[in-house]
Amino acid sequence: MKHRITYMLALVCLLTALAPVLGQVRVGVGRPATETPFSSDELTNYASPKEYEITGLSVTGTRYLDPNSLVSLAGLKVGDKTRIPGEAVGSSVRKLMDSGLLDNVELFATHTGEGKVALMFKVQERPRLYRVSFMGIKKGEQDQLKDKTKLNLGKIVSNTIVKNTQMAVRKYFVDKGYLNTKVKITTIPDSARNNATMRVLVDKGQKVKIAKINFEGMDEADESAVRMKMKSTKEKRFGRLFTPSKFVPKKYEEDKQKLIAYYNKLGYRDASIESDTLIHNPDNTVSLNITLNEGKKYYYRNIDFSGNYLYTAAQLRGVLGIQKGDVYNPEDLEKRLNGNPGQDLSSQYMDDGYLYYNATPVERMIDGDSIDLEIRVFEGKQATINRIVLNGNTKTSDHVVMRTIRTLPGQKFSKTLLIRTQRELSTLGYFDPEKIGIQPVPQNDGTVDIEYTVEEKPSDQIELSGGWGGYVGFVGTLGLTFNNFSARNIPHLSAWKPLPAGDGQRVQVRFQANGRQYQVYSLSFTEPWLGGRKPNALSVSASHTVYRSYYDPLNPASLYQSLAGRTPTGSYSNTAFTVGLGRQLKVPDDFFSLTHSLSYQRYDLNNLDLFYIGYKNGISNNFTFNTTIARNSIDNPQFPRSGSSFSLSGSFTPPYSAFKTEKENVSIENRFKFVEYHKWMFDASWFQTVVGKLVLNARAHMGFLGSYNKRTEIGPFERFVLGGSGLAGQGQFALAQDIIGLRGYDDRSVYTADYNQVASAAARSQGGVVYNKFVAELRYPVSLNPSATIFALTFLEAGNNWASYKQYNPFDLKRSIGFGARIFMPAFGLIGIDYGYGFDTIPGIKEKPSGQFHFTIGQQIR
Repeated sequence: MKHRITYMLALVCLLTALAPVLGQVRVGVGRPATETPFSSDELTNYASPKEYEITGLSVTGTRYLDPNSLVSLAGLKVGDKTRIPGEAVGSSVRKLMDSGLLDNVELFATHTGEGKVALMFKVQERPRLYRVSFMGIKKGEQDQLKDKTKLNLGKIVSNTIVKNTQMAVRKYFVDKGYLNTKVKITTIPDSARNNATMRVLVDKGQKVKIAKINFEGMDEADESAVRMKMKSTKEKRFGRLFTPSKFVPKKYEEDKQKLIAYYNKLGYRDASIESDTLIHNPDNTVSLNITLNEGKKYYYRNIDFSGNYLYTAAQLRGVLGIQKGDVYNPEDLEKRLNGNPGQDLSSQYMDDGYLYYNATPVERMIDGDSIDLEIRVFEGKQATINRIVLNGNTKTSDHVVMRTIRTLPGQKFSKTLLIRTQRELSTLGYFDPEKIGIQPVPQNDGTVDIEYTVEEKPSDQIELSGGWGGYVGFVGTLGLTFNNFSARNIPHLSAWKPLPAGDGQRVQVRFQANGRQYQVYSLSFTEPWLGGRKPNALSVSASHTVYRSYYDPLNPASLYQSLAGRTPTGSYSNTAFTVGLGRQLKVPDDFFSLTHSLSYQRYDLNNLDLFYIGYKNGISNNFTFNTTIARNSIDNPQFPRSGSSFSLSGSFTPPYSAFKTEKENVSIENRFKFVEYHKWMFDASWFQTVVGKLVLNARAHMGFLGSYNKRTEIGPFERFVLGGSGLAGQGQFALAQDIIGLRGYDDRSVYTADYNQVASAAARSQGGVVYNKFVAELRYPVSLNPSATIFALTFLEAGNNWASYKQYNPFDLKRSIGFGARIFMPAFGLIGIDYGYGFDTIPGIKEKPSGQFHFTIGQQIR
């Protein structure tokens, strides 16, 4: 480049010197030359260069670039005075070339008067990218590389772009285990169009796997545990599926850090990797030799505090929970200081308003294998919450969010309440739990503003299916659930988008039909904050079910005759109304809630023995009082990672039998005119993160149905039906039964009638009076996108259903194992598919162990 600039200046000087002989010389495009030519002495005298005033600057040769921008980039301006020959002129050419936009730059000068000069840059632009073609790889890999390399068409093709593309392509395949990937890039220019085609030829070769990992210097730690910590660097072996043994340098470096972190947790503070060697084997594998220096194992000796005035050292040691002689563990120490909300040292201060608290552990002395620790505390001043700022709630009203927030203006700052608020916002179901942001903003006056950022997600659901079933007619379901409804905005048409929303109310409308045979109509409304001041939830629901039978067991042909004549052989209807009121409790803690409800159901049977007990005609009335105490602390309703939920409920009808005498002899219709029972349900679910994103969910479910005295039998209503997917089929909802799933077994099949007898189909359909079910699931998220939350699971399950308390044996359970997946879409709810393998036989139903698939819709509570 320097030579080119020198040649250009020399050419200018030469042409100017020859001007008197050749006549007026004009090189390039500029202002017309004056009658006064350049003096050759002036332009070639490098010892005393002459100063010129620039009267014109121009650029030629551009096709896409702006000439004015190039002039500015050169660093010269009209009116500047510069020396010729001089550094400023040469520097302007260098600046243009260094921009990477040009392939060539030539500078021409025109003499425009005494001490004046016009300069012109003749440029040649670099070609622009017209097409990119990847060769030697699959179509899917090509699409991913286009995103990785960001080779946008029209981009200037430079050596830097080519080199970066080559490195990005190779890194992509190296990170997938193709350690010997070779990338060759060729650019094919088209001078006529000033563009170029880039051809990327990839030879990724074969994946390089790890044949052997050898450790040296490992004396104290368990080798199998160390190998487990290297999660992405595994030896090649038969049957390894979920942790492939490919060698990825990036993952290997991460695993080395995890290895040292594991040693540090064991107390080996000075542990290090002295050397690691990568050996390439002839069979396209590699071996790793890792030499460790474990060092000493250290223990805590003395832990002192400095800077603490609010709490004594003894109080802080009690919160910290580390004793003299405990193994020195920096990771655990940090967790005890800042990483366990509600129980760590930071909560001790921050829950009392000390926002600026900070604690720094310092190793004050190391004596042999003992460490004296000094924790330097900065308490700062108490901060009071000044105001709450909400961002992102474009649909949900501010007051709905504000009533959920537990950090209110005027209160002291509290770290625990911040985290609790994040959990409460997640469980509302209106916002993406992964994108809830909380930012304390300290103010100069000692107060703090708290900014909450949320992102709305769809929360309404639709259930829609339909078809035509020949004699049956229309078969289908239409269900609409509005989870963020606003009743107060119904009169305001401007709020209908398409329905009034934002006040957190819930409206559900559902219609299900199986032709003339079966229809269900239901409507429910829930106001979670009755009155708007306290979380007192009011719920109202109504439903009506109609079931018509077109089949007479004594006359099989009656099905078609009845359907053709639209004359049912029997019918059944159920009308139900429920009003409930719930409130949040403060004791034992505010995760508890208490709910009471009153319900009435009217069962009308007309020549239909649904219960298989001879009760074919009559009207049954069911007045029920239900009370439920529950505690729910799960962190996310769609994919919980921590927390638990427990509920205990009791349902009671009036004790009509207390007003009857033993001598009464009543008909079966009068015996069930008023339904009598007491029913107890217990459900427990616990979530815990095992490692990474893997979550364990353990559940227990129990149900007990009883009568008020021994002389009154337990009726056919509200019994338990166990087995299969847990979905109520045609007519089953109308029977007022609890349908409970048990994967690996047929629907409604799990039932224990007698130790020595096979349960009849009628008995199984009628249901049991007590059931137990226990579940253990491992869940792993595939996608946490709010538009489609997907997770895979594997499960162990066991349960049983008994016809009487005499037969009840909590250890006699039907066991199963399996796997499945769940997809949560806001518009349709939770959809799942499972494969369960049942180990135990059921006489007359399941004669040998076998497996089957199950399809589920909605959140299965039990």
